[in-house]
Amino acid sequence: MAGQSGHVAHDRRVRVQGQPVEHYPRLAPEVERGSVRRITVVGEEILARRCREVTQFGTPELSRLIDDMFATNQAADGAGLAANQIGVDLRLFVWDITDEWGVRHVGHIANPVLDTIPAEDRELLEESEGCLSVPGPYRIVPRPDRAVVRGRDKNGKPLVIEGRGYFARCLQHETDHLHGHLYLDRLGRRERKSALREMAAVKDEVFARRAARAQEIGK
Repeated sequence: MAGQSGHVAHDRRVRVQGQPVEHYPRLAPEVERGSVRRITVVGEEILARRCREVTQFGTPELSRLIDDMFATNQAADGAGLAANQIGVDLRLFVWDITDEWGVRHVGHIANPVLDTIPAEDRELLEESEGCLSVPGPYRIVPRPDRAVVRGRDKNGKPLVIEGRGYFARCLQHETDHLHGHLYLDRLGRRERKSALREMAAVKDEVFARRAARAQEIGK
């Protein structure tokens, strides 16, 4: 999911894997360890199919993949990134996002499943949404303002992550990716065509910004 400049941290509250921590670096440790990979773009087949479940936990390969996803997300100024966005067919995504209340959320989850939130416990928000695999355009996408996702961490430990507002949108957006769906699929035909035209016009500029950002963070 593409980041939004309007969401800026107002304090130092941070939740890592859903748990509050007192101190956390500006760049997540995974970013320091990881390498930046190419981000897939709408039209590539891997973005349009359901990803495979993660079955091997606690491996160096899985840890390296998560590190690379964090580094790639950081270089692209993203809020979240799914594994198929770097060409890996696994049900896995990462996030590093600051919500409307100034809380920074950082983490990863494998094999995520979204809970169904009763209608009386949620509100449908129509807000702007972008995607690192659709470089450039943002469009209004209705989504519930609450999300609960259940899965496992890289060591196989059960994990439950709850989000509100912008973070809830991120959790839903990234879970969509793992089912082979982009936010474009939630748009009408005319809006989708408009977004694709805008992407074609600005994508080279977006790619250049990402390359410059990767250099800034030493990647």
